[in-house]
Parts: sequence; structure tokens; C-alpha cells
Amino acid sequence: MRALPLGVAVVLLAATLLTGVLVGSAGLPVAGVLKALADRLPFVDVDSGLAVIDENVLFELRVPRALMAALVGGMLALAGAGYQGVFRNPLADPYLLGAAGGAGVGATLVIALVPGDPGYGVPLAAFVGAICGVFMAYALGNTAGRGNGNGMATLVLAGVAVSTFLSAVQTFVQQLKAEELQRIFSWILGGVGSADWHQLALVAPYALVSTVVLLVHGRLLDVLSVGDEEAAALGLSAARVRLTVLMAASLATACAVAVSGLIGFVGIVVPHIVRRLAGGSYRIVLPLSLLGGAAFLGLADLVARTAIKPGEIPLGVVTAFVGGPFFVAVLRASRRQVDT
Repeated sequence: MRALPLGVAVVLLAATLLTGVLVGSAGLPVAGVLKALADRLPFVDVDSGLAVIDENVLFELRVPRALMAALVGGMLALAGAGYQGVFRNPLADPYLLGAAGGAGVGATLVIALVPGDPGYGVPLAAFVGAICGVFMAYALGNTAGRGNGNGMATLVLAGVAVSTFLSAVQTFVQQLKAEELQRIFSWILGGVGSADWHQLALVAPYALVSTVVLLVHGRLLDVLSVGDEEAAALGLSAARVRLTVLMAASLATACAVAVSGLIGFVGIVVPHIVRRLAGGSYRIVLPLSLLGGAAFLGLADLVARTAIKPGEIPLGVVTAFVGGPFFVAVLRASRRQVDT
């Protein structure tokens, strides 16, 4: 692991988190915020001077939101890097295998059919739906691709087919409950405005497991990048590594989608920038994508909640403004590489 890129990524993430808790519609004094944060450190006792309501704004709204944006961005970028390593394609996306479609169906069902939901049914249903969507895509791709020697391409096509089917189911449910369309679309456009400590505690274990698994497989993805035959000659089971990485990346995507809705392009933009700046080894790409994705979505959320005060732009719209043109640029670059 190179020290300079890692250090830059850590500093950028720390600066993003600090800015996220300092900036907001409520004008909190910078010195008071810094003292209040320091007071929460072990063996530190500092009087922040903040009123009770100001401390509640800081620790019940801003800090959980900043941390949730970092967690979601890190998971999406890390999952994107993992998918790109498995498929050897820089355009591979965390929503590739039906995770978004499954999460959308799960969230829509709860919003439309459970009017008394206390607020945690939607994330849970989205998480379960995302996992089910990935399982359906993998099962279909594994069945259809058996024996044809083109398993990865078949898996991608299976993901597209499952996503299309699940989108149709979601649209059908929306039409049955037209009065809930605003809530459904708000969730689909993504955001972390409702983040709290309970949600963070809910998804943190899944995020930790997927992060550890993906980071451990960085060296193995480097081996896979030279070809399956070369990997087999070194005693590596390409199928096992791909399945493990796919499952871990899908788990990371599911836990992110469950608490934030559908936020696109993070898994394409961040790993691509990391490869451009720090090299193509997945031992470098994976950890830097984790940190870079956390910082990227933190900055995007800062823009989302400050650009049109006192209103707020959906977070998915902000990332789409950045990711749409970026996706086209990556697509053109890939096309030029194929032509040459």
C-alpha cells in the first residue's frame, strides 16, 4: 500500500467529515462544534459552550448524516471496484446484478402497503430485496451459463433481465398506490437526510464484513486480471474468488441501498479516478476506493443540502450530474482502447 495516496485519501475524508458537521442550516459556532467533538473523545473533558438544542442538532442530525454519507459512499465505491475486478470492465456498476431492482421493490412494497411503518421497515425491506435480486440474477446466470464457457457475460445479462422484471413489478405496485408516489420517488432519488444512530448500527456489521472480505481479496483480483489459466497455474480457483467477491460486493451494495435509496455512479466514478491516480493494482484500488467513495459522497451530500437553502436536492441527482458526463467520458475512453 502506497503511503502518499493513502495519506491524501485519509486527510480528504477527515476534511469532508469535519466540513459536513460544521456546515448546515443552523448556524453553530465553529469553536463550539470543535470543542463538543473533542469532548466526546476518551479522557477529554471540554466545555463546548453549546446550548442543549445546538448539541442535539450536532450529534443527532449532523454527525449521523455525515457518517452515513461516508459509509454509503465507501460501500458503493468499494463494491464498484470489486465488480470491476470480477468482470474486468471499468463500466461495471454496483447495481449490475439486480441489487437496485430488488431494493426498489422491497422499499416500494413497504411504502405502499404498510402505512404505519415506524421508519425502519423501508431499509430492512430494501436490504432483503437487494439480496434477493442478486440471488435471483446469480441463480439465473449460473443456470443459463452452465457449460457455455461464457459465464461472466451470461451473469451480466441475467442481472439485466432480473432488473427489468423487478422494475416492472415496482411500477405495478406504484400504480396500485398512486397516492404514495411522492414518498416512493423520494426514496428512489436517494439521500441520507433521515440518517440516525440506529440505522448506522443496523448496517455497520454488514458493511464491516463486506469491507474485510473485499480488501482481503485485493491480491487475488490482481492475479485474476492476468487470466484464468495463469491463475489456475498458480493454484487459484477463479470461480471461488469471483463468487466470494460478487457476494461481498452485493452485500456492500445492499446495506448502502437499504439506508440511502438508489444513488448511482459512485461505483463508477471513484474507482476509475483511483486507478488513474494511483495505479491499477486492486491492493491499492480497493482501499482507496473505500476512502475516496466516502469523501466523494460526503461532498455530494454537502452540495445537496446547501445548494438551494432552505430546500434540499436529492443526493442521487447530485451524483448523476457528476456521474453522467463522467460515464460518457469513460465509455469513450474504453471505445478508443478497443479501437487501438
